[in-house]
Amino acid sequence: MKTIGLIGGMSWESTVTYYQVINEAVKERLGGLHSARCVLYSVDFQEIEECQAAGEWERSGEILGEAAKSLQKAGADFIVICTNTMHKVAPQIQSKIDIPILHIAEATALRLKTENMDRVGLLGTKYTMTQDFYKGKLAEYGVEVLIPEAAEIETVNRVIYEELCRGILSETSKEAYLTIIAHLKERGAQGVILGCTEIGLLVKDGDTDVPLFDTARIHAEKAAEFSVVGVADER
Repeated sequence: MKTIGLIGGMSWESTVTYYQVINEAVKERLGGLHSARCVLYSVDFQEIEECQAAGEWERSGEILGEAAKSLQKAGADFIVICTNTMHKVAPQIQSKIDIPILHIAEATALRLKTENMDRVGLLGTKYTMTQDFYKGKLAEYGVEVLIPEAAEIETVNRVIYEELCRGILSETSKEAYLTIIAHLKERGAQGVILGCTEIGLLVKDGDTDVPLFDTARIHAEKAAEFSVVGVADER
């Protein structure tokens, strides 16, 4: 079994989801008392968020790059960055290590293709929704991405940083998100990517008739799959 290196803490609430889903998936695949081999480096999100707000992406890449180097030294076979937004600096992080990064947008794109989704809405931080580092990766797989209107982008972003990353789950914010999802469907979205790892804490399958793709769960399941490839065959 490969050892998973998790860069977490962005926020810690969603990192909990990663740990739970990874271990559930490993147990499902291998049975018995199996659990995942993983090492976690949990950063101080305050420091990362300040870099985001100031546009100091290179600085944030340095911080996460050092985290990745520590995980490699600790025995990790590959890296999982437990957040969507910070994949903006994935190339910088990759340059500091000799083990691969399991990219969240690639894992999501592969799931979308299995569901025959080629036109989807995207919710996330304003950086993820408006910049090309994430949407461009999806486009490589032939996925067309729709994002909310400008005012809706601000709402989605505000709820992420002021509520979800602080462990606050508001019914009012949930209704606002569901309205935005409905608007994306009206514009032709076949499904909606929950492209921030905290959104799945607020909006879940069953809350809407629009297919939802929770990137935290998708990424974690792919990490588990990657870690146990060949293990079941060896038993």
